[in-house]
Parts: sequence; C-alpha cells; structure tokens
Amino acid sequence: MYATIRSYHGVDQRRSAELTTKVNQTLVPKLSELPGFAAYYLVDAGNGILTSFGLFETREQGDESTKLVTRWIRDEKLDTLMPNEPKIISGEVVARILEHALVA
Repeated sequence: MYATIRSYHGVDQRRSAELTTKVNQTLVPKLSELPGFAAYYLVDAGNGILTSFGLFETREQGDESTKLVTRWIRDEKLDTLMPNEPKIISGEVVARILEHALVA
C-alpha cells in the first residue's frame, strides 16, 4: 500500500465550498477510476490549508494520481483558488489498522 499526501497552503477560504463541490463531483470520480485506487480523503485544516490523502497499491499508481490532480487543477482553472504548489509527501504504508466505518 502506498500513500500520497498533498498539502495546499494559501487556499482562498472564500471559495472553499466551490472547491469541495468540484472535488466531490469531478475529481473523486476520476481518482476512483485509477488502477490500484484504495481511498481518498480531503481535510480542511482551516486557515487556508487543505490536505489530501490518497491510498494506492503501488508507488507508480500514487504518482499517477498526483499527475491527474495537477491536470485537474489546471483544467478546472483553480490556480487562483490554490495559488501555491502543494507540499507532497509520499511513501509506503508500513503500519495500518482499519476500524469499523464511522457515521458522520
């Protein structure tokens, strides 16, 4: 299992609802179609910081997800909403535990 974490700083907080809607409607379906896809989460940490967490079977599949997200940001013209390059951390998952599904 391979994890890719992308942290975006300086996100326009006035447009966070727009971004969240676009992520759910157009990005998530594309990510879920990638080979090796296991999970994707987007976390709003406040203060203009959004962090995404993706899980894939292999490094190559995780790297492909980063390329897909980069194209998606460009195609959706979100560069003004997310003006800074993300900080990307990726690597092999070396420990994990799965809990029962949580209900929000």
